[in-house]
Amino acid sequence: MAGSADEISRTLAAGRGRRRLPWWGWVLGLVALALAGWALWSAQTGESKVRYVTEVVARGPMTVVVTATGTVQPTTQVDISSELSGTISAVEVDYNDTVAVGQVLARLDDTKLRAQLANARASLTAATARVAQAEASLREAEANFETAQALDQRGVSSHQSFIAARAVHDRARAALDVARADATLAAANLEMQEADLAKATIRSPILGVVLDREADAGQIVASSLSAPVLFVLAEDLAQMELLVDIDEADIGRVQVGNTASFTVEAHSGRVFPAVLTAVRYAPETTDGVVTYKAELSVDNADLALRPGMTATASIIVAQAEDALQVPNAALRFAPPQVVQRNGGGSGLLGLIMPARPGASAGQAAAARSLWVLRDGVAAEITVETGDSDGRNTIILAGDLAAGDLVITDQSGAE
Repeated sequence: MAGSADEISRTLAAGRGRRRLPWWGWVLGLVALALAGWALWSAQTGESKVRYVTEVVARGPMTVVVTATGTVQPTTQVDISSELSGTISAVEVDYNDTVAVGQVLARLDDTKLRAQLANARASLTAATARVAQAEASLREAEANFETAQALDQRGVSSHQSFIAARAVHDRARAALDVARADATLAAANLEMQEADLAKATIRSPILGVVLDREADAGQIVASSLSAPVLFVLAEDLAQMELLVDIDEADIGRVQVGNTASFTVEAHSGRVFPAVLTAVRYAPETTDGVVTYKAELSVDNADLALRPGMTATASIIVAQAEDALQVPNAALRFAPPQVVQRNGGGSGLLGLIMPARPGASAGQAAAARSLWVLRDGVAAEITVETGDSDGRNTIILAGDLAAGDLVITDQSGAE
């Protein structure tokens, strides 16, 4: 029995020797414990070491604008072509000339047209003479018919003579109708030739300025469905319009009557006023981008603006005289997720596997939250936002006042 007890003691002693950790195992355990303690201390005290970048909430005026680009155009622009084919014999205006209504711009060679007009006048004269001849024949036939009718009634002449006289009378009346129709046709032909001769002289339909001229003496003009443009006229350069392309994202904000201003590269530093007069319904798509044309009325009394100039316009769509404003960066700021002592677990397991953010993050973004620094502590508040000018946003409601410090960014500890 004594021998058995000694063997058992030796066996237990050998087992305890095999389970003993080496010295480096104890070192690693101490290092892990130290790291866990340091992480726990950092999680508890890290928030107090964060430095926030803030801006002061202020009240003041705000102007919201929609920016668009376009070109300056005359209010009325007319392209002049020729209705007739022929050779240009003379050009009587040049670039930048001021023209009146009805003023001659160019003339076509009208030799053939004048000959055709003389022919039409002669035809009308002959047709008129035939009408007079037919009227005389009708009067003669009427007299003979009346005589034959009287003799037939008294039985002096045969009834056949009366029938012949009546036929002559009817033919004379029909001949008169034909002569009158020929005269009408000749008169219409004369008017057409006179119109063609008048069209051989190209005149200005408006009071304006010659912007472009493509006509030269000796040039042959071919009248067709796509007749070449000989002159481009602008009605009044003292009153211009600006055609701009407004993005579909902004089209709902602009309205007829909005005031605007624009600049052109030719006059650096000068701002021209304008008024929005029309917004077209037809869309224009370029490379997948949808825009809408808007027309702005421009006063160009000093003729500083010229047709075709590229302009950048700012259309005022909203104004506020005294509004509470915060920078847009404050609405975009959200602090990084920090480990809470009661979140996702406790002790070392809670540090390694923090809790996942729940639905509150999405709800805060939808509610337009921002963070305010009060007594050195960051506090989240919910606000109702209004218009934005691209840098600042108007605050309509919320626990916010002028002078508060809103957080726009944060930096690490010193």
